[in-house]
Amino acid sequence: MDRLILIFALAAFISTLVGGAIIVKFRKYLPFFFAFAAGSLIAVSFLDLLPESLELAGSVNIPVRYVMITVVLSFFLYSLIERFLLTHHIGDHDDHNHIMGPIGAGSLILHSFLDGAAIGAAFRINASVGLIVALAVIFHDFTDGINTVTLMLKNKQHIKRTITFLVFDALAPFVGILATTTINISESVLAIMLAAFVGEFLYIGASTLLPETRNNLSKGVVIAMATGIFLIMLLTSFI
Repeated sequence: MDRLILIFALAAFISTLVGGAIIVKFRKYLPFFFAFAAGSLIAVSFLDLLPESLELAGSVNIPVRYVMITVVLSFFLYSLIERFLLTHHIGDHDDHNHIMGPIGAGSLILHSFLDGAAIGAAFRINASVGLIVALAVIFHDFTDGINTVTLMLKNKQHIKRTITFLVFDALAPFVGILATTTINISESVLAIMLAAFVGEFLYIGASTLLPETRNNLSKGVVIAMATGIFLIMLLTSFI
């Protein structure tokens, strides 16, 4: 595996662990982290992933409509995952629903695996696209770590079990990267994969992260989101 990809895999691992580790101490600053991640994910979807997907699709004669349908279906799929595995159980207190902690955290581990696959797939296109996607994933993995710990603790899971799920979540991107860098993927599959990640990133940014900032009226939240957008604009312009 390329050394650069290994570095990003390690960065994603650390980002996830750090997110989970500091959630309690820095909880009051979470809206700013959420806003920054939302801005960067939405920007990278429109400024990098979608254009690359459309370009690849054009080179292998895949209709633009198929790419856009993939984006919509991916968005819908992640809305279902969050609706039925991540959000509906929050606030439930009966013992039967304690299992939703591991189920929700497990779905985040799967999502982190797909994040790693996004990095691996992007680097197969070129290093510039890989760098953009890797940075977006690293920012998002920080919130993945936060969400994993939150879901486990809200459902009364033991701290040791919570840490175990956090470590699995941190390792998942590396496994995803390994899967996509060791398997030959055609340009047509890459085009559809990138489109799927557009839908995923748009949902996470607009529907999952941004709502977490609504109760914070500080201008800093707006600045944090604008910073995330501006950073991706710079990276897509000069890299």
